[in-house]
Order: sequence, then C-alpha cells, then structure tokens
Amino acid sequence: MGITKTDLFTTDQNELAAVAKVFAHPARIAIIQHLLKANSCINGDLVQELGLAQATISQHLRELKNCGIIQGTIEGVSVSYCINPIRWTEIQNLFNGLFDQFENKKNQCC
Repeated sequence: MGITKTDLFTTDQNELAAVAKVFAHPARIAIIQHLLKANSCINGDLVQELGLAQATISQHLRELKNCGIIQGTIEGVSVSYCINPIRWTEIQNLFNGLFDQFENKKNQCC
C-alpha cells in the first residue's frame, strides 16, 4: 500500500490541521463562544441562541465533541455541553506553538 499524505507530516501538524478544520465553520465558532460565555448549556438553548435547526446544531456539536473541544452530560432527555478544559489547553498550546515560531524582523521578506 502507498503512503497516505498525512504520513508525510508530524503528529502536531496533522492534529493542528484537524482542529483548524473544526474551527473553520462560523456556526461552530458561535457555539464555542456561547459555551465560553455561558460556561455550559443545553442543546436546545443553542437552537434559540443561533437560530439554526436542531439537526444542524447537532451536527456541529458532534464535530466539536469528536475533536474533544466540548464534552456533554445527559440530563434526562437533554444533553448539557461545556468546554473540555483539558482539551482546550491542548489546542491553545498547539496554536501558540505555531504562532510563537514567528519572529517579526524588519525587511525579513519581500
């Protein structure tokens, strides 16, 4: 079997790209911002807050949960979501590691 393209890159590069892809949708950013502000919320709250269909919200929550950015607990028939603090710090460190590589030197390029 041939090598997959992801095998050409480091674990950190692949993980950063996967996380960036999850952050690449404005609805997911809005969900994250709502969770950061509210500290937690019930799935139905997001429908009212964002004005998107329940099915659409559920798809975005699934992507955020699969990446580990959020975590949820079942409370009766509803699910309460919040930011996963451990994963949030890991993601912050991934992005900081990338941005910290830049040294702003005058006349460095074009």
